Amino acid sequence: MFQIDFTPEALADLLFFRAYEQRQIIQAIETQLPYQPTQPTRNRKQLRPNALAEWELRIDNFRVFYDVDSELSLVKIEAIGYKEGNTLFIHGEEYEL
Repeated sequence: MFQIDFTPEALADLLFFRAYEQRQIIQAIETQLPYQPTQPTRNRKQLRPNALAEWELRIDNFRVFYDVDSELSLVKIEAIGYKEGNTLFIHGEEYEL
C-alpha cells in the first residue's frame, strides 16, 4: 500500500475548489492511488516528460498530477487542476503541459 502525500501547492490547489468538489477529488485519490498507482487505467495515465508530474488521474473535469516513489511506497500529489474543453487550469490560471 502506498502512502499519499500532498505538496503545499497541491493543498492550495484543493482549497480552490468547492467543498463538494474537494470531497469528490479526495475520495478518488483515496480509492485509486494507494494500490498500484503506476498501473495505467481508463482514468490514470503516464504523461510525457514535463515539469509538473509523471502521472495524471482524471476525475470528471478535474486532474490530479502526481509522482510515485516506489522505493518509499509514496505517492506525491504535485498539483490539482481542472479542464474546460482542451484547456487545463491550475491555480486558476491556464497551464501548458
